Amino acid sequence: MSEKIIKWGFIGCGEVTKTKSGPAFQKVDHSEVVAVMSRDGAKAKAYAKERGIKKWYDDAQELIDDPEVNAIYIATPPSSHATYAIMSMKAGKPAYIEKPMAVTYEECTRINRISKETGVPCFVAYYRRYLPYFQKVKELVENGTIGNVINVQIRFAQPPRDLDYNRENLPWRVQADIAGGGYFYDLAPHQIDLLQDMFGCILEASGYKSNRGGLYPAEDTLSACFQFDNGLVGSGSWCFVAHDSAREDRIEIIGDKGMICFSVFTYEPIGLHTEKGREEICIGNPEHVQQPLIQAVVDHLLGKSVCSCDGESATLTNWVMDKILGKL
Repeated sequence: MSEKIIKWGFIGCGEVTKTKSGPAFQKVDHSEVVAVMSRDGAKAKAYAKERGIKKWYDDAQELIDDPEVNAIYIATPPSSHATYAIMSMKAGKPAYIEKPMAVTYEECTRINRISKETGVPCFVAYYRRYLPYFQKVKELVENGTIGNVINVQIRFAQPPRDLDYNRENLPWRVQADIAGGGYFYDLAPHQIDLLQDMFGCILEASGYKSNRGGLYPAEDTLSACFQFDNGLVGSGSWCFVAHDSAREDRIEIIGDKGMICFSVFTYEPIGLHTEKGREEICIGNPEHVQQPLIQAVVDHLLGKSVCSCDGESATLTNWVMDKILGKL
């Protein structure tokens, strides 16, 4: 792209854009938000006014066709990601898509095919890869601090959210046709993406899913096992209807000389266990957690560097989730 400034159009202006990503687009060098779109025009107008964004739309095609917009941020629920990403790339405009990339592995491959055919890049918001907290974990692994890595375990449990009890108006995140699955499809991709970024591609995955809480039709409890291309094996358990006493957000990386444990969503201090005992490592994150990745995407589009959070790598994560859920 020859433009000196990447001028973003947002499709969707919901919760994720308020602090995690939205302000970062304005703070990153050579980046500016020039238009936002929501199917609810009043919402788009209010969002634009509040944040000093000059244009708003209630039609995605109009935003994509805006000549001033030269890149698109897709922040809608996953069921519309593929449609909007393909519309953007066919218009010659790079897409930055919220995770998960789409509702199925097949939809991800469609997005990648269009990206290849048009030569227009596509990125996915696996921003944790670029956060100092997880880069520290990766550094500890790569430095051999815990020796040879033997096993990886994910454990996640949380109680139902208040909205989950509202049968008449369930949150979109537990409606499989909109989200791809239940909370697993919303939260696990971050965990799986981080592990593939550290240990390479997961080549085999399988799992069991169940609905134990009966609050909504989607699965709420899962167990899985998987194997990376280097032979490393791992397992995961997720429960989204647990009692508060069972609340957990933990990944353990077990080596032959120690163990690293860390959280993915709560950013607890990283625990390093070696023959020297237990050490806690505290690493802070930027105010807007997507900012380091958005900077990397903008730098990529300006030809300054290469951003690794592309559609190809994000598709691997959808494949693993679909295997665990028995969708493939």
